[in-house]
Amino acid sequence: ATEATTKYFLIQTTAAAMILFAGTLNAWHSGQWTLSQPMSPVPTTLLTLAVMMKLGLAPTHAWYPEVLQGSTLTTALLISTWQKLAPLSFLYMTMSTLNPKMLLLIGLLSALFGGWAGLNQTQTRKIMAFSSIAHMGWLVTALSLNPNLTTITLLTYLAMTAATFLMLNTTTTKTLLDLSTMGTFTPIMQIMILFTMMSLGGLPPLTGFLPKWLIMKELVMMNMLPLSTALLLSSLPSLFFYVRMAYLTALTMAPTTINTKHKWRLEILSTTLLPTTLALTLLSLPLTPMLYNTT
Repeated sequence: ATEATTKYFLIQTTAAAMILFAGTLNAWHSGQWTLSQPMSPVPTTLLTLAVMMKLGLAPTHAWYPEVLQGSTLTTALLISTWQKLAPLSFLYMTMSTLNPKMLLLIGLLSALFGGWAGLNQTQTRKIMAFSSIAHMGWLVTALSLNPNLTTITLLTYLAMTAATFLMLNTTTTKTLLDLSTMGTFTPIMQIMILFTMMSLGGLPPLTGFLPKWLIMKELVMMNMLPLSTALLLSSLPSLFFYVRMAYLTALTMAPTTINTKHKWRLEILSTTLLPTTLALTLLSLPLTPMLYNTT
């Protein structure tokens, strides 16, 4: 935990220092301290790198899986959800100063790296870290296309990631081996994790299909067929390790004896966060027209 804390502290302080340095350079060149107006190339580059580091976007993503692996599941949940809001808000405010083509490239790289690097992982926290990197790639792509679409993508990501981490924390699941033995103790949670993995993979009719569907629609309408094809192909490795986790969860069972104790009832939770996030993760696709028009 100490090593993960140190890594997180160094990365975040370095990124914050780069943002301050970009603001100082911009004030030197233009006489204005605001970062929401067009800037010269050097401050713009520094600002882009800083936001990439804070969000864990490729190719500045190496710290993120290591920090999550060294953290508890609750801390990993906070880093993957709550701690993303401030950098994303900052990115949204400075969107006019950044290069849209560069953001699209960063989004594609993040989706590719997040998918391929997660294939050989056996730790659930690292798998969720690479999943988060891939989803951040889709989110940055949505931000470059349509800010309204970004809101839907972000809300969907937060709901799916929160539901997954809460279930992993409830069942104390840290490896893929733990997933294969989960059905012996918590069969209901086993089914819920199965559907959540499918939603994270973006399979219809679950909620995870919603942002990918809308992003593909925007890309096709803008005649960005090569980028849309590349993004779809980059989602296949991610889908593979989600399906692998679902397979280990629902379709395999570790050897047990007839004397194995079955915990058919989990400890009663005092929070309604897990049921709420599960409902949003699995059942929000019919709300697509309302969400798209209101955001």
